[in-house]
Order: sequence, then structure tokens, then C-alpha cells
Amino acid sequence: MIRLIIALGNPGKQYARTRHNIGRMVLDDFLKDRAPVWKSKFKGSLASLPGTGIQFLKPETFMNRSGLSAESARSFYSLSADQLLVIHDDLETPFSTVTLRQGGGVRGHNGLRSLQQHLPSREFYRLAVGIGRPKHGEISSFVLQRFDPLEEAHLESILVLACGMLREILSGDCSPRRHEIG
Repeated sequence: MIRLIIALGNPGKQYARTRHNIGRMVLDDFLKDRAPVWKSKFKGSLASLPGTGIQFLKPETFMNRSGLSAESARSFYSLSADQLLVIHDDLETPFSTVTLRQGGGVRGHNGLRSLQQHLPSREFYRLAVGIGRPKHGEISSFVLQRFDPLEEAHLESILVLACGMLREILSGDCSPRRHEIG
């Protein structure tokens, strides 16, 4: 059963609606009607929902050092990898597609690379929200940009899809799956 949800992204208003922060956007959307109280802990922002036993973490270490925050929280709560869910952007998945899997490689994602360097196992769950690859230009610039107007028009539907999958996961269904809008 999932006990710690880690939403990857970068801290600061300048990154709030960028592709790299879609993990944080999903978590914020999921929690918007629940009014959690966030506190500074584990080099991040931590919240919980009373009676659930589930912690929510937004690392504040920037994407490339997310593993420092995640490992601090995992260790404090004595959690195994299969009790962790990481919500993140995924260049290798088409825009408007959300996948759930357990374990695997980093797929070029520096946040996942940091997690794998710091966590004792790669077998954590991943809710990957597809942002697609840029048609041209640098990947580092692409992930730090805001969504274009066409993508922005579909963003709410993607967040609804991802939040629905997150509810299923928290109800105990961690089976691998892939859903897309359209």
C-alpha cells in the first residue's frame, strides 16, 4: 500500500506551470479540495491527510536533487520502495498520456536519476505524465517552458485523468496501466 507520494518538480513561481512541474500540478489538483497543511520537512514541503496514513512530499531541492528529500522522508517513516509513488513528467510518453508502472530505468529523467541514486531500491511506483519530446531545440529548455496554448487547452483533462488514476492507486490498485486523452 502506498504511504508516501512524491511529486517531482522545481520550487519557485517561475517553474509553477512548466512541463517539468506536471507532477506537482497533479498533486496540487488532487489535494485542492482537501486543504492539507504543508510544513517544511525533509528538504521539502510535507503534508498528510488525517486518518489516511499517507504523506505527500514536494521536494524543494530542485529536480536534479529530489532523491535527497525523498530518501530523508522514506527513511524517517521506515518505508520500503513499494510504498512509494513518484509523480513526474515523462518525455518518452506522448503528451496527454498517463502511465503507472513499478521500477524501471530513468529514461533520461534527472529527477528519477537522483531518486535511484539515493533510494535503496528502484522498485518504487511511478505515475508518469507524458509531456512528449520537443520537435526541435534543447530538452532542458523544453521541460522548463510552460505548456503551449494547444497543450494548455488539454491540461485540465490530463490532470483529471491523472487524479483519477491516483485515487485508484490509493484504493489499492497498483496494477500497471496506460491511459490517454482523446
